[in-house]
Amino acid sequence: MIQTVIFDMDGVIVDTEPVHRYAYFQQFSELNIEVSEETYTSFTGNSTRNTFQKLKNLFDIEYEVEELIQRKRTIFNNAFDTKEDLELLEGVEKLIKDLYANGMQLIVASSASKVTIERVFNRFNLHQYFTHIVSGEDFPNSKPHPAIFEFAAALSIASKENCIVIEDSTNGIVAAKAAGIFCVAYDSEHSKRQDLSKANLIINHFDALSFEKIVQF
Repeated sequence: MIQTVIFDMDGVIVDTEPVHRYAYFQQFSELNIEVSEETYTSFTGNSTRNTFQKLKNLFDIEYEVEELIQRKRTIFNNAFDTKEDLELLEGVEKLIKDLYANGMQLIVASSASKVTIERVFNRFNLHQYFTHIVSGEDFPNSKPHPAIFEFAAALSIASKENCIVIEDSTNGIVAAKAAGIFCVAYDSEHSKRQDLSKANLIINHFDALSFEKIVQF
C-alpha cells in the first residue's frame, strides 16, 4: 500500500516555469548568448547549477558558475515577488489536503534551490503538509540521475515500493523510474514538450488522483 507521495514542485505544485524562463532568457541576453528552445527544454528538471555547467560547456562564458547562479537568482527573485498571478496548479491543493488528512506522508523533491522552494512554500503556506523538503542543489547530479528520488525515498516512513512520485518532466520521470519508484506523470499545458511515456500512469488533472485511488496503486 502506498504510504508516501513524493511531489516535484515546478510544474506539479506551482508553475514557476514562466518566471524561471524570464530570468534565464534575460540572463542569456546579458551574456550575449543565443540558447535555442530545444536546448532550453533539455534543461527541464536540472538544477540551476547543472544548467549553467552545461551552458559553460556549450558557450564561451567568462563568469564562474557561482556568479551565474547568483545573478539568475536575483533576476528570478525580483520577478517572483512582483508576479501577482502566481497560483498553485489547479486541483493540487485539494489533493495535498486530501492526502494529508488521510495520513499520507508528503515529501517534496525538487530541482529548485532551497531558497526558491522556501519562497513558494511560504507564499502558499505549504510547510504544514510536508514532512521533508529535498532540493536538487544538494546533489552533484540533476535529474534524470535518480539520486534526489533515492534520497527522498530513504526519508519515507515506508519502503520505496510503497512510494509514488508525481512529475511533469522527461528528466524527472526517468529519474523516478531509475530509482525504482512508481511514477505518475502530470500532463499539462506546461509539459507539452516533455516525453511522459515512461511513466506508470499519466493524468491530465489532479482530480484524477485522491487518497482512495493512490493507496490502491
